[in-house]
Amino acid sequence: MKLSEFNYQLPKHLIAKYPVEPRDSARLLVVDRKTKTFEDKVFTDIIDYLEEGDSLVVNKTKVFPAKLIGRKEKTGAKIEILLLRELNPEEHLWDVLVEPARKVRIGNKIYFGDNNEVYCEVIDNTTSRGRTLKFHYEGDFFKFVEKYGLVPLPPYIKRQPEEGDKEWYQTVYAEVIGSVAAPTAGLHFTTRLLKRIEKKGVKIVPIVLHIGIGTFRKIEVEDLSKHRMDSEYFEISPESARMINETIDKRKSVVAVGTSVVRALESSVTADGHVKPYKGWTDKFIYPPYDFKIVNKLITNFHMPESTPLILTAAFAGLDLLMQAYKHAIKSGYRFLSYGDAMLIV
Repeated sequence: MKLSEFNYQLPKHLIAKYPVEPRDSARLLVVDRKTKTFEDKVFTDIIDYLEEGDSLVVNKTKVFPAKLIGRKEKTGAKIEILLLRELNPEEHLWDVLVEPARKVRIGNKIYFGDNNEVYCEVIDNTTSRGRTLKFHYEGDFFKFVEKYGLVPLPPYIKRQPEEGDKEWYQTVYAEVIGSVAAPTAGLHFTTRLLKRIEKKGVKIVPIVLHIGIGTFRKIEVEDLSKHRMDSEYFEISPESARMINETIDKRKSVVAVGTSVVRALESSVTADGHVKPYKGWTDKFIYPPYDFKIVNKLITNFHMPESTPLILTAAFAGLDLLMQAYKHAIKSGYRFLSYGDAMLIV
């Protein structure tokens, strides 16, 4: 398929800059693939579309405040660093993006913190803005990041990160540090709603996929078969695999909370259509046509035009139906993107 088939006009005023409060009061557009119909609901109504024995699969990755502001040695120039992924914990090596890139060269040192308690050396160039850094510090690096880092809000949210974003841009069940972007479909769940869902007999099944900056990267090719996804680390535990497979065997629904969950589950499929436990990396790019092996229902947000999450959602819903749903959402004033409203595709 062609990239241009996934384009649409997104009015800027519909891009949500802040989430609604409480989280589960967001709007929910229910899309039925069989009847080709839409229903306007509230997110708390999600419970009506879940049945006893279903598996609600959630991504327990935790966003860390990956944006650091440092000062260059000697000149004191302000340098912005976005931590992408840890390459070697023992040697404290990280892949990062830097801004302004023209000022950051191999051999430079950049200092962080009130008393310069952490610094890094630039040891390699990876892309025009990419660098490999070696950090020098004492103690727990992530404690330093939690103290001084800023939440790396998506580039389409045109404001500076605020203290509240550390809570808003995090699911209530986040546990495992590793993402630079939130699994945004999960942002709508509250602890109270999850308890109600469990009380109904629905299994809450955790997996982990650490979302990288590639989720925002623009696709540069018109022919989708030529696009290559960034690799992202994921884990499916033996217990989670067992619960999902039990759901499959009982012919109940596997409900994915977000496209990151879909990619993890569809990256670890056995020959007989079950999920296998796994720890490793995936660069799986799902685009139409695609035969989904595991997922029966999908909870997701409204995504950017020509983005990989939108394309995956189109593979699940069908491109024509999804574009009709987006037209309805725009006409009805739904809020779009990370802090926006939700969609359930059944």
